[in-house]
Amino acid sequence: MTKSQNKKVKVTLVKSLIGRLAAHKACAAGLGLRKIGQSVEVIDTPENRGMINRINYLIKCED
Repeated sequence: MTKSQNKKVKVTLVKSLIGRLAAHKACAAGLGLRKIGQSVEVIDTPENRGMINRINYLIKCED
């Protein structure tokens, strides 16, 4: 495994998904976020970074 595959990013949902676009809800689900305040650690890949960037107004991200 390379160095970039070992790196993880902690993502926390801070705003509700109610009334959001379906694509944004799907991004949150893809990251494993369901409830407000829930935190998950995801591998730092371009795919996950794209989902994080799309819903950046709903989440808090820590490297």
